[in-house]
Amino acid sequence: MCRNIKTLFNFDPPATELEIRDASLQFVRKLSGFNVPSRANEEAFERAVEEVAASARKMIGSLVTNAEPRTREAEAAKARERAAIRFGVQR
Repeated sequence: MCRNIKTLFNFDPPATELEIRDASLQFVRKLSGFNVPSRANEEAFERAVEEVAASARKMIGSLVTNAEPRTREAEAAKARERAAIRFGVQR
């Protein structure tokens, strides 16, 4: 599950609300062990996602770096290259 959580800091353009929420949802899923919570746990699950997203937004907004911003295209190309090496995919 957590392999779907991507780095969100130092991108141009910055991380979107959807990206932050998706990462938060994956984090809460991992912690709870639920992919989809039961009705009894739905409110607590959604509250946790919102709280994690708020914390992530605050943290991302507070971080500083001197590094050049990354682009999603370049990071995706690096990920494809790592996958090709890992899984032996021929190009």
